[in-house]
Amino acid sequence: MSKPAAPLKGRAARLARLMPSTGPSTAARTPFVLLVVLLLGGGLITLLLLNSALNEGSFRLSELKRDTTELTDEQQALQRDVDSRSQPDALERRARELGMVPGGSPAFLNPDGTVRGKPTEATAPPPSPSPTPSPSASLDADAPAAGPSASGTSAGPSGSLSPSGSVSATTPDPAAAPSAENSPPPTSPGR
Repeated sequence: MSKPAAPLKGRAARLARLMPSTGPSTAARTPFVLLVVLLLGGGLITLLLLNSALNEGSFRLSELKRDTTELTDEQQALQRDVDSRSQPDALERRARELGMVPGGSPAFLNPDGTVRGKPTEATAPPPSPSPTPSPSASLDADAPAAGPSASGTSAGPSGSLSPSGSVSATTPDPAAAPSAENSPPPTSPGR
């Protein structure tokens, strides 16, 4: 038969008394391993849920930033439109289009009830005359009519001023205007 194990001495004997080795103790380790696996799995799932929630918030934040940028651009465009329409020359032009006329010289009431200044009635200025050919325009008409003017541009059919300052002799034709807008611009030779 086999020989019994020799009794342990010293330090090894004390350790053997503290940790009895009665055989494999896998039954005691199984709940601990399951607990560790469940804690690690639960932590991993919690991290995944937290990460997806943060990503969703990040997407929402970028969408809100984009919307804010668009609305800021729209607000700035509207503010530029308001600023351009509230300039004095634009207000005057719009008032004239509505038939308003500039006021006369104002009069003021002093605290004692006397009138300072002489009030005058606002009168509409006479309508501006339609462009008529001036003597300088007839001189320009005697110049070569087929070629471009000396500066390289000529007055269009709308009666606009040429760069030399003269008014063209032609009158605007409203029926011909749409066809002139749709036709290609004339080209000069050599270009």
